[in-house]
Amino acid sequence: MEDHRARRVSEAVKEELAELIGFEMDDPRLSSVNVTNADVSSDMRTAHVKVAIEEGLEKKALEALEHAKGFLKHELAARLNLRRVPDLYFAADTHPDAESRIDFLLRRAKRNRARD
Repeated sequence: MEDHRARRVSEAVKEELAELIGFEMDDPRLSSVNVTNADVSSDMRTAHVKVAIEEGLEKKALEALEHAKGFLKHELAARLNLRRVPDLYFAADTHPDAESRIDFLLRRAKRNRARD
């Protein structure tokens, strides 16, 4: 049963972080970031988040995510009804699958359309 809960929480964390990073953060270093996977441990203490980043921008984007970690955790606490919000650990996804790549391109197009 814990594995089922961890999978549900992982999916919720992934969706909320994608929303936060994609649409609610104005940091230009994060404009090329898309959340591809979130893996929450079974004890709900840590979440390893994989992000797809445009080539050449990985270092700056990961630094921006590390800097925003507190804000993101605070926002997750407000949006998800969890007893404990997991600590976030970000890593670049070196092989994002085609589906997440399409999502990434659609989000970027929406974001660019909203700015115009």
